[in-house]
Amino acid sequence: MRQRKHVTLLLSFFLLFSTLFASMAAAQTYTVKKGDTLWRISRNHGTTVAAMQEVNQLPDVNFLRIGQVLQLPEGTVAAVAPAAKQAPTQQAANTSKPAAPIVPATKPSVAPAPVAPAPAATTEADTTTITILGTSDVHGNLYGYVYEDSKETTNNGLARIATYVNEVKKSNPHVLLLDNGDTYQGNILTDDIYRKKPEVTHPVSVAMNAMNYDAMTLGNHEFNFGLDLIKRIEKEVKFPVLGANITTKDGKSFVKPYTIVNVDGIKVGIIGVTTPNVPRWDGEKVDSLSFQHMGETVKKYAKELREVEKVDVLIASAHSGMIAEFDEDGGSDAAAKIIEMVPDLDALLVGHMHIIVKDQVGQTVVGGPRNLGRDIVRFDLTVKKEAGKATVADRKVEVIDMTGYEPDQKIRDIIKDAHEATISFIAGGGGAGEAGGSGGLFGQASADFQPENEINGIPEGKLRDTAVVDLINKVQLKATGADVSAAALFKDTSNLKKGDITYANIFDIYKFDNTLYTVKVTGKELKAYMEWSASHYNQWKEGDISISFNPDVPGYLYDMFAGVDYKIDLSKPAGERIVDVMYKGKPLSDTEELKLAVNNYRYSSGLKALKLVSANRDWESPRSIRDYLVEYIQEQKVVSPEVDNNWEIIGIDLSSPYRDEVIKLVNNGKIEVPYAKSLNVNELLQQGIIQAK
Repeated sequence: MRQRKHVTLLLSFFLLFSTLFASMAAAQTYTVKKGDTLWRISRNHGTTVAAMQEVNQLPDVNFLRIGQVLQLPEGTVAAVAPAAKQAPTQQAANTSKPAAPIVPATKPSVAPAPVAPAPAATTEADTTTITILGTSDVHGNLYGYVYEDSKETTNNGLARIATYVNEVKKSNPHVLLLDNGDTYQGNILTDDIYRKKPEVTHPVSVAMNAMNYDAMTLGNHEFNFGLDLIKRIEKEVKFPVLGANITTKDGKSFVKPYTIVNVDGIKVGIIGVTTPNVPRWDGEKVDSLSFQHMGETVKKYAKELREVEKVDVLIASAHSGMIAEFDEDGGSDAAAKIIEMVPDLDALLVGHMHIIVKDQVGQTVVGGPRNLGRDIVRFDLTVKKEAGKATVADRKVEVIDMTGYEPDQKIRDIIKDAHEATISFIAGGGGAGEAGGSGGLFGQASADFQPENEINGIPEGKLRDTAVVDLINKVQLKATGADVSAAALFKDTSNLKKGDITYANIFDIYKFDNTLYTVKVTGKELKAYMEWSASHYNQWKEGDISISFNPDVPGYLYDMFAGVDYKIDLSKPAGERIVDVMYKGKPLSDTEELKLAVNNYRYSSGLKALKLVSANRDWESPRSIRDYLVEYIQEQKVVSPEVDNNWEIIGIDLSSPYRDEVIKLVNNGKIEVPYAKSLNVNELLQQGIIQAK
């Protein structure tokens, strides 16, 4: 009897330890199920993500495959609690990356129990998350530096973009990087130095190659310096340059219309188009080219990519805004028209307007960043592969602000020489061309050329005649011998401050590399041009104590005129505001002919595109307007702010017993800066922001 009990006891211990060892053996591996993440698996087995990553030699902790067998670190036990039911994370569940080889850290002391086989491939559809990152309108801002102000920035630049791109690539091997254009123009480095040095690789090309861009779409500003620059870009970069709607006059493609990239066995087609308004702005520089309707072009190539090339994912990169800029009827320059005509687009990258776009129209996710590398667009497309066919099952778009990201030192290092050469160029002179010399300083300003703003954010330079625009117009009249000159305050903050003048100061007051044209105009045509310009203002209404600006007519379209005296009556609607136009002391007749000096951009996109002037230009300057400004300041040595007060705003009454109080509220940050809408005391009283006296 005692012997039987002893045998029974031994048998019990044997069964107990057998069960324990079997449990321990079974705990040595784990098969990934839908919804699993490495963090949850580690938590449920009493271990850490780091230990799991080391044992399994996982290159990326964010990516697991359903059915993947993971080795558990020695000493782990069966799951301490069942995993909570949870929807799969996008990165954890939606991937088709093969499992990493399983190499245990130490040989198990007990052979593992047989593991159930992974689910057959046919029971679960494979999924891959493709991340498309998009930049646009970087305008040469590689380093994150404002050359005209001689200071680093804190929230922009391609080097910061590179930091974010590197982070994303660490968490997802399936990343495409696209640029949407306006990249090779925009600052002293691009405009004044390296576009004139075809013998060296352009710093923008160097940076983009280092970041491994997959494609670039031409922007309108790539055409500013002629077609030779674009052909140079094509030779320098290691990725395709796209422009599907740009052809030669005989119908041949100017650059590639599209590219196809294979991502984890998935064919991704990328079509690039640019705004067809380029001829409006660059005129004769693109006379050999034709620019077609963007929507019609994308529709044509989308059909080819879907039906002939059999792509699985279709993306378009359009250097344009969502709404029409000029062609309101046909929508040839509107990105929204592309989606309307090609509704099966999976993603659309836009730009040009320097505003954030984040939307979904039908099945198409749409994204656009601001300028200068302030943002990057991120599309995440979940592609399901089943029965030999790949389809986009889910999609989302984000626009990531670069504030808080440190610049990638690798990118800064490879463009360091170009960056320092630009700083040296500024200190050493701009090279004013044939007649101009060089030197560290061009001259000196005896005083500030721009008065301080009475209201924060409202530029005095657009409320009254000031010395900055008068200087530009004076130089243009001198260079051309014209009767009348027109110039814009491109930046609301432009100023020549008291002290030394370098090339950075010239760039600050004239940021574009424009040349000068002259064209004959009649008095009637000049007045029509002035009316178009004055539409920049909003109409004044009773109670307004500030002047505001029409957001649909940006500041760079607002010209101020020299050679004539005139008034702008803001009590009247746009088109009826220019009054009392005088030329040489007499009213300007509609039939009198004048020679007008104007920059090439305004001539093409304004005077000719809007049919404000019938004559064609009769002269073009051999040098840029910036060069003429340098030459003038070098000759004068010391320049003083001079204002002839040849124009003024009338038809308004800004006086009010509340005015000082309201302006103080704005300047102290209590009321939003009233740029696009005037401060109106009647509305402020009604809203209770100010109290009746």
